[in-house]
Amino acid sequence: MKTVNILVLGGGGREHAIIKALKKNDRVERIYCVPGNDGMDGGIPFPIDINNFPLLARFARTEHVGYIVVSPDNQLADGAVDFFEEAGFPCFGPNKAAARLESSKIFAKEFMKRHHIPTARYEAFETLEKAKAYVEKEAAAGHLPLVIKADGLALGKGVVIAETLEEAEETLTRFMQEDAFGTSGHRVVIEEFMEGPEVTVLTLTDGKTIVPLLSSMDHKRALDGDKGPNTGGMGVIAPNPYYTPEVAELCRKTIFVPTVQGMRDEGTPFKGCLYFGLMLTQDGPKVVEYNCRFGDPEAQAILPLLKSDLYTLFRAVTEETLTPEMVEFSSDSSCCVILASEGYPKSYEKNVEIKLPHHLRDKIYCAGVRKKGSTYYTNGGRVVSVVETAPTLEEAIAKAYETADQVTFRTKYFRKDIGQKALKALERK
Repeated sequence: MKTVNILVLGGGGREHAIIKALKKNDRVERIYCVPGNDGMDGGIPFPIDINNFPLLARFARTEHVGYIVVSPDNQLADGAVDFFEEAGFPCFGPNKAAARLESSKIFAKEFMKRHHIPTARYEAFETLEKAKAYVEKEAAAGHLPLVIKADGLALGKGVVIAETLEEAEETLTRFMQEDAFGTSGHRVVIEEFMEGPEVTVLTLTDGKTIVPLLSSMDHKRALDGDKGPNTGGMGVIAPNPYYTPEVAELCRKTIFVPTVQGMRDEGTPFKGCLYFGLMLTQDGPKVVEYNCRFGDPEAQAILPLLKSDLYTLFRAVTEETLTPEMVEFSSDSSCCVILASEGYPKSYEKNVEIKLPHHLRDKIYCAGVRKKGSTYYTNGGRVVSVVETAPTLEEAIAKAYETADQVTFRTKYFRKDIGQKALKALERK
């Protein structure tokens, strides 16, 4: 049996989950992760420059890498897949042109408009003066709150729901004038505020066929009760009870298939993991955002429930041989709780000792973790993801919090209400 060495780009909990899933294939011999983190098991972290594509290609050749997984949004937007494929490496992930669905909110909104894909009403702006004039007009018409989005990538933090005119103007100034996200915020999208249950659906597509994975419910706000600033995600449950078979079919017809077909028709077929952030409004499902890779922490919640072999699926995407029959999930539910450093997503302390019980390692996905000697320390805002699966969502949530209590560090904080909205939705069924 011919074996393969794999290089995974990225260093967070998402990449740790991908590595653990890839390791289940007996053909996979070694997995290198750049830069990785010291808490990863199953992968070999190499802290070299993730943005130096020629250096990474040399590393891949030296280590006899036969397949590359490009996971993070920045490297996808910068054309990592284009570079490695030209260098002769088969890859998982969209090329630079297709990754614009995430790297430019304006491109995504205009794409949806061209292909009649349901989304929020919006306007795009390149000058602060015009953007402020628009929010003043919208506020005077009673159209508050407004959703303000930085056009470019902003680590999942470039979205603000402005409840008042003052908040909207302050956000625009911070994005467009004060460089809160550098050039990513110099252009903005201002959207109407949509209401309804939120659903995330990760899909695999080879540019022709699109296969949805499990639905999930993310918890973006930092504090219980959906309070506090937006984060990269504080926890996830899967599957999402609001995502019924009827809703799934509607999304397939009106959103998923038109997106893949539209990209193909425009000469930029999308191959990889296409993430749909959806809002189930009174007028039907609408797209909140596209991401061009596995979500974090959605990947940590979904991949432990995958019964199919992930490496086989990745190769099918690359080779354009994907079929719906290839993808199978357990009927269980899962819950992921993020253990973060106090102060995240703003300032936080690093180098705090972590106690990671060894018997729990298969339930833990590391992100902001470094190791010195035999001791682990915090090295980021989101430190570890704790994931449990069970036959029911209620059991999965209870188990996840039991496990979370056993991972300790002085600055640990986490939301106590992950999955509660979903449980209430199940009660109403």
